[in-house]
Amino acid sequence: MAIDRQDIRLAQLAAAYGQGGNGHAPTASQWEALASRPAEAPVTLVNFFKLRNEALYPDGVEATACSGQEAFARYAAVSAPGLEKVGGKFLLLAPFEASLIGEAEDWDFVAIGAYPNAAAVFELFELPDYQTAFVHRVAACTRQKTIICAA
Repeated sequence: MAIDRQDIRLAQLAAAYGQGGNGHAPTASQWEALASRPAEAPVTLVNFFKLRNEALYPDGVEATACSGQEAFARYAAVSAPGLEKVGGKFLLLAPFEASLIGEAEDWDFVAIGAYPNAAAVFELFELPDYQTAFVHRVAACTRQKTIICAA
């Protein structure tokens, strides 16, 4: 049985970011949902972030103690140029204010990024600098949510 290149790619991403299910990385089915989109269809990712008061780095990660906001800034310093490098752009970066319709939610920050296609999103997650910086995103957030939308 031949191993599909996409299966290898998804396995490598799962190895780099974890198996998901912890709310900080995509699960296998979430990676697959992104991969199953039409090849040239644009992708918009809507990100919601709830930041910790104090960043929580895992054991073994050397990082200066800081607030969740400062840890997120460390991540953003790498992720923003990375998004542009793969052909993406931010449509919105803003503090979350309130829910207007539906269940009330409590978030600190919203970021909406537009990508030319799913391949560009995968390219971002495969950038070595992005993979290294992702630990700051995890340390910064008590919880997060990312929604895939057709652009």
